[in-house]
Amino acid sequence: MSLDRFLLAGKGFEQHLRAVPPDGWDAPTPCAEWDVRALVNHMTRGNLNYIGLLRGATREEFLAARDADALGDDPVTAFTESVRACAAAFAEDGALDRVVDYPLGELTGRRALAVRTADSTVHTWDLARALGADDTLDPGLVAWIDENHDDIFAGLALNSRVFADPPAGVAAQSRQDRVLTRFGRDPR
Repeated sequence: MSLDRFLLAGKGFEQHLRAVPPDGWDAPTPCAEWDVRALVNHMTRGNLNYIGLLRGATREEFLAARDADALGDDPVTAFTESVRACAAAFAEDGALDRVVDYPLGELTGRRALAVRTADSTVHTWDLARALGADDTLDPGLVAWIDENHDDIFAGLALNSRVFADPPAGVAAQSRQDRVLTRFGRDPR
């Protein structure tokens, strides 16, 4: 079930989030413009923004709120509550069939959930890398993204802010490597 995948991706991110040391919030991540706190804020704010989309927010409202602080003084609680609230919004009657005004193009709630799940999975790798932790992603999530990538992102106006170009000279050795390079990550 699609909601189960989203919750699994959130749980993976949360496991790494709980391991951020007190002095680790400004550590760099594979996302050049973000340190750990900015990455966690992106994930938390993203969950809240998807709730807004499901309730009728516009792409302009989504983008305007994109970088607003959603963490406060307790990033772990802010993130975990955002996952629960986002899952509850997607579980509402009719939410998966609702058309939302996503910034890269209109999509159904079902596809928006798929995009959110893929994003959450890849950002789990980013957080693990920033912390120097085991960056092995859930193999079921990796397989799902690998097998469904084109369907998940079909018709969306993807750009370099969403997906960087695959790193030059990186040969995808595994399924996880292939997924990561599609998102502009260098798994080496």
